[in-house]
Amino acid sequence: MVKITKVYTRTGDSGQTGLVGGKRLPKDHPRIEAYGTVDELNSVIGLVLSFLSQKKTSERSLKLKLILEAIQQKLFDIGSELATLPGDEYEGQIKLQEEDVAWLEEIIDAMNDELEPLKSFILPGGTPLNSSMHHSRTVCRRAEREVIKLNQVDMVSPEVIKYLNRLSDFLFVAGRWVTETLGEKETLWEPGKSRPDWRWK
Repeated sequence: MVKITKVYTRTGDSGQTGLVGGKRLPKDHPRIEAYGTVDELNSVIGLVLSFLSQKKTSERSLKLKLILEAIQQKLFDIGSELATLPGDEYEGQIKLQEEDVAWLEEIIDAMNDELEPLKSFILPGGTPLNSSMHHSRTVCRRAEREVIKLNQVDMVSPEVIKYLNRLSDFLFVAGRWVTETLGEKETLWEPGKSRPDWRWK
């Protein structure tokens, strides 16, 4: 377990940060960008959970809370894996498995089975919960891009890349599923509809 006794250490004042194993990299290195964006994603999912807690509790909402909290835990595992240079892995380090990706796919399929087929792209919005779900989806896409960028410099586990890809799919479907569960309507993209009459009189 991680033990944190002091928050500030002044060791990062020179623009570098420490990795698992003690090696240091500039804070704008692709590896730091990658796990930093995964950390940002975790924070946005925390917002999703806070909006979810304001909704009426039901069996479905509790299951979604369980799923999102498990994803947050998994994102910390990913952060630890990305913060470890190849060759510096430690005994007992948690690494993503194929089963983690399959778990997400199973949830996506179950949610998608309850939705009408999508006939257009969706404008993010509707409720704070739905909006934050779509926000987390876009941050997840960015995290995936950062990890792929890192993979061009240092090899990244294929399961990490797959997981982030499926996670963005999950967040999209979950955003639709939440809207459907709350009985609200989605706002679909209407190509070319960009200049409504806005005049006050």
